[in-house]
Amino acid sequence: MAAGTFEYDGGSVEPGESERFRFTVSETYLRDPVQIPVTVINGSAEGPTVFLSAAIHGDELNGIEVVREVADEWDHTNVHGTLVCLPVLNVQGFQTQQRYLPISQRDLNRAFPGKEGSTSSKRVAHRIFHNFIEPCDLGLDFHTSTRGRTNMFHIRADVENEEVARLARAFGTNITMAGDGSEGMLRREATEAGVPTITIEMGEAHRFERELIDHALGGVRSVFAEYGIHPQDEVRWPGWRTTIEGWSEKTWLRADDGGIVEMLYDKGDYVPEGELICRIASPFGAEVTEVTAPFDGVLVGVLENPVVYPGNPLCHFVKVDDQVKTILERERE
Repeated sequence: MAAGTFEYDGGSVEPGESERFRFTVSETYLRDPVQIPVTVINGSAEGPTVFLSAAIHGDELNGIEVVREVADEWDHTNVHGTLVCLPVLNVQGFQTQQRYLPISQRDLNRAFPGKEGSTSSKRVAHRIFHNFIEPCDLGLDFHTSTRGRTNMFHIRADVENEEVARLARAFGTNITMAGDGSEGMLRREATEAGVPTITIEMGEAHRFERELIDHALGGVRSVFAEYGIHPQDEVRWPGWRTTIEGWSEKTWLRADDGGIVEMLYDKGDYVPEGELICRIASPFGAEVTEVTAPFDGVLVGVLENPVVYPGNPLCHFVKVDDQVKTILERERE
């Protein structure tokens, strides 16, 4: 991979240079441009081109701070390769603090790789994908849970793809949720286009969570070390790791009764089989429903809004193997 010029529609960034600019992806009813912020840091030394993206859902804020700090606060004097930093992909959603594109209510993360002359969301996706995703060698896409829920720090990746599996290992989380993702997802379409990409899930919407942001920055440094982008950094080991494959190893526990939830564990906690995870109580009486762990597992995602009706998700629960179970039980002691 030779150091070379990074080109996009309307401009270029030469080796040894950095550019911060706004790139037009659409326009408003008044024909004002809708522009995403972009930072391209093009090193003078050879190395891969990597994109870091966030806020493809406009209310997911943690990743914005991760990408911003990498672009604006890290020392990239000796960077090997090129960094393409995209802190806010869904600008209109971000401005209105909505998950989806506010006019069409379309999910931008189901519109990739996009298409010229198609729907508004696919036009936006095409502009982003063609200019800033396809030219890259690998990608990190940062997300949070949706409103009313929170996720432990983990990644989602198509580990059947060797290059994606390498990227997932390098980022260094305890849990990897295996799968290629839905059609139109950025990580799936980027990977199929030859740009191995993982999704990083961290926390909840509408929040900056400093601990998770710092954890994600550590993952970025680990990736940069693995691929020689920042040769001075080191690849990290998370202490334990497991890959969750197939529906038999994960489940959404859902409420069978309406009421108010008392959650007894937090995201990331280990819960042995049969142990009480939460209670659902009626606000008008003494009726209480108890929800227990169906197997030895970890809470990947949990409810934040404590009010539920039948069918509402309570938590995302994943199974762990005996080796990981031993480590987690030791940590509980």
